[in-house]
Amino acid sequence: MLCLTTPTREAWLDAALADLDAVLIDHAHCEIKAATNALSLASRVPTSMAPRLAELAEEEVRHFREVLDVLAARGLSLGMPAEDAYAKGLRAIAHRTAPSGRSPTETLVDRLLVAALVEARSCERFKLLASALAARGEAELSAFYDDLFASEARHYRVLVDLAIEALGGDEQRVRARLDALAVEEGMMVAGLSDLAAVHG
Repeated sequence: MLCLTTPTREAWLDAALADLDAVLIDHAHCEIKAATNALSLASRVPTSMAPRLAELAEEEVRHFREVLDVLAARGLSLGMPAEDAYAKGLRAIAHRTAPSGRSPTETLVDRLLVAALVEARSCERFKLLASALAARGEAELSAFYDDLFASEARHYRVLVDLAIEALGGDEQRVRARLDALAVEEGMMVAGLSDLAAVHG
């Protein structure tokens, strides 16, 4: 799906469905992190690109509020976020595989592409959740995740387009870097534990 090279294991979906409350709580924290990251990126891109990141951040905040509503309906509290080994691992991969002496623009492109990969993995997993929830008769929550699946796919495209724009329209170079990061992401995901978390 999108740029992903390794599909999510069925064991992750089993773990997620076995503790859906934990997934929903983690999902709320993921939306906060996505909004924060988009705003952080908006302060680093050319002014002409900032409105698209601000719009993305606003949508992530809206999703956060929607997940909060789901939590409230289920009698759940948000609590403190757990460490996100997935996002931390992606940032480490980008740093480790970056060419020596990369420019600030190349660093920005990597940040945009790491964010795009997060959206791609979320997109894949939300689709898995939507299908599985529909199969067990949870139509409302299934529809919620189906809508989010489409949003994550759109966010992925926005972030990749911004990376191309940041690199002066050099799509071939951006796609090559994204492909390389996606291969590394796939190897990392294959080694992660299957936790009841969005990126577990």
